[in-house]
Amino acid sequence: MSELAIIVLAAGQGTRMKSDLHKVLHPVAGRPMLLHLLASAAELRPARTVIVAGARREQIAAALPDATIAVQEEQLGTGHAVLQAKDALAGFDGDVLILYGDVPLVRAETMRAMIERLHAPDAPAVVVLGFTPDDGGAYGRIIAADGVIFKMVEYKDASDAERAVRLCNSGLMAAHGADLWPLLARVGNANAAGEYYLPDIVMLATQDGRKSAVIEAEAWEVAGVNSRAELAAVDASWQQRRRTDAMAAGVSLRAPETVWFSWDTELGRDVTVEQNVVFGAGVKIANGANIRAFSHLKGATVGESCEVGPYARLRPGTVLGKDAKIGNFVETKKAVLGEGAKANHLTYLGDAVVGAKANIGAGTITCNYDGFFKYQTVIGEGAFIGSNSALVAPVNIGAGAIVGAGGVVTKDVDADALALIRPKQRNLAGWAKRFRERMLAHRKG
Repeated sequence: MSELAIIVLAAGQGTRMKSDLHKVLHPVAGRPMLLHLLASAAELRPARTVIVAGARREQIAAALPDATIAVQEEQLGTGHAVLQAKDALAGFDGDVLILYGDVPLVRAETMRAMIERLHAPDAPAVVVLGFTPDDGGAYGRIIAADGVIFKMVEYKDASDAERAVRLCNSGLMAAHGADLWPLLARVGNANAAGEYYLPDIVMLATQDGRKSAVIEAEAWEVAGVNSRAELAAVDASWQQRRRTDAMAAGVSLRAPETVWFSWDTELGRDVTVEQNVVFGAGVKIANGANIRAFSHLKGATVGESCEVGPYARLRPGTVLGKDAKIGNFVETKKAVLGEGAKANHLTYLGDAVVGAKANIGAGTITCNYDGFFKYQTVIGEGAFIGSNSALVAPVNIGAGAIVGAGGVVTKDVDADALALIRPKQRNLAGWAKRFRERMLAHRKG
């Protein structure tokens, strides 16, 4: 194989998105579309990658500060867009793969198949990625037999018979650099849109007596995004396949359609995920963990056989040791819980270290922020924190210590000590009855 260059077309205005964010930076599964595509392309180890951008290209430069960006000032068609990358690829004689930034789900295997077809014994001048959708809509059509292309035509210029053909052009192509640039230089704009169409290079190669080839991909793989609705559809398609992959790998999803993954979610074997769970970026779940309903996790690491939720929120920096438990309506942030530690109910643990087998009572909070800085709370192994306690950081609760319920802890507690902070209880006989009588008399008056 020759060296490979990738050209990614991302100069479209994206007006249908109705957004100040560049279209290709809108996320699928929490990751910008462009980064999905480039990650797949990177598996082919390209020697060069050029992104062709126009309006809002500074946003792409900010997202990818090391990227090579070629500028298309005027939107004169896909052929014109590819030509803008020529200078950036000066001196490059290898293969060129042309992708689209708003077609994010193309697999590395498909890209590799296009390059392999380019190097097949019949030596096609161009390889086109086709697909067969349920509704071809306004896609360009490919007239082919046995994988050899006889004609490609844009929908606007197609006859009724050509529009009836189901094989459509995804726009993705591969060609040898030595063929691509001379062919593009000959592309004209005598068509219904007055644009320079990239697919025209196929017919120009045919005129030269050279064949071009088509290989097919699944329709989902080449789904493009031009609107919020299409973005949602692509995201939903990605999620469905991710759920299927998770279950095939040994994960139980109680209601698969209600579980939402991030692009980088990692799940071990025998993990159970109940309904309406959302995984943000950076979540790792070890074998045997149980993520219960309506929980939200982001940037969290959950150890073996842990239980999380229901209705739990694990924020970035949370690390749960083996057999730890985070119960209902518990929120954690930068909290490390040792093996077997528990926070079962209505608790906030922020900037905290909780030792193994410690028990955090209902309603406990670590008061970690004074309005300016964050401070850490350390709770030793086997400690017991009574319900409705406020631990004002920085503070250390020793191993085996007990903090009585309802306390505001502002000082360290020694190991195995009992901390009692609330005032002594007083019962005033008859006070409640007299209070009600006064209130009723006042209301009548």
